[in-house]
Amino acid sequence: MKLLLTTLIVMIMNFDMPKLPYAKNALEPVISEQTIDFHYGKHLQNYVNTLNNLVKGTEFESKSLNDIVKTAPDGAIFNNAGQVLNHTLYFQQFTGSQVQKEPKGKLADAIKRDFGSFEDFKNEFNNASTTLFGSGWAWLSVDKEGKLKITKEINGSNPLRYDLTPLLGFDVWEHSYYIDFQNRRADHIKALWDIVDWAVVEKRFDK
Repeated sequence: MKLLLTTLIVMIMNFDMPKLPYAKNALEPVISEQTIDFHYGKHLQNYVNTLNNLVKGTEFESKSLNDIVKTAPDGAIFNNAGQVLNHTLYFQQFTGSQVQKEPKGKLADAIKRDFGSFEDFKNEFNNASTTLFGSGWAWLSVDKEGKLKITKEINGSNPLRYDLTPLLGFDVWEHSYYIDFQNRRADHIKALWDIVDWAVVEKRFDK
């Protein structure tokens, strides 16, 4: 019984790699299998491994990923937790067989209300993604009043840090696109819209 309890505690404390909801080549040509191998298989794996090592023996050892991102001070634990959360949301928001070119229902209504139209939203989001200096993320999030916001997050930060719920995120670290698009970040951002799984984003908004 003691061994079983110890095993359960260890499982709770460890952060695991998120599962890809598609084959590694399913997002081609937007995101190649080679990029998935490096971005998901190496970069994200390193963030997960590093976070698990960093939290050992700290107050964050038993906290959820969301709680760490919300409460950890700036530094290595926050950076790696943020990147694990960022990449989990990122990889799970795509599909290789897109059936919706834009959102429906409540999210579509909120986008129209807060940005004017879906095209206006895309233009603003593209601008945030392409003009962010250096490494980071562009996010669509919702606040507690239900208002949608587009934010730029530097390095490993996440809107959850500021009491926003992240819905859709584009990674603009060079490792996310350089194999496939080299220095053409804007082309990469434009192409990402073709693989967004809006059903996933809608579920995040409806929660």
